[in-house]
Amino acid sequence: MKTVQMTIDPALPSTLAAGRVDAARLDATNEKDIALHIAADDAEAMQDAAKFALRVRQRLGFSQAEFAERIHVSVDTIRNWEQGKRSPTGAAKALFKVLDKAPEAALMALH
Repeated sequence: MKTVQMTIDPALPSTLAAGRVDAARLDATNEKDIALHIAADDAEAMQDAAKFALRVRQRLGFSQAEFAERIHVSVDTIRNWEQGKRSPTGAAKALFKVLDKAPEAALMALH
């Protein structure tokens, strides 16, 4: 594989690859547009977290009530995570990662 070094100087538009930046679109973007994009990204992240929580629970074969009991949270918390109303944070987020990668060890540690 051949490696090519390039120098890009943002002050010299000729050094930028064609098509990399749509200057007109960039200039037309305002704070309201940015806020809308952030909100859309956050909503998508919440849905991804919800799908992940649901997938982990279903792979373990637990109902929402069983899963809630096993990880010591309320059924409402599980429901909110899976519906995308809330997202696991901190220790809960880490627990989901462990449950996804090493479910037997995580469940034994929680028992």
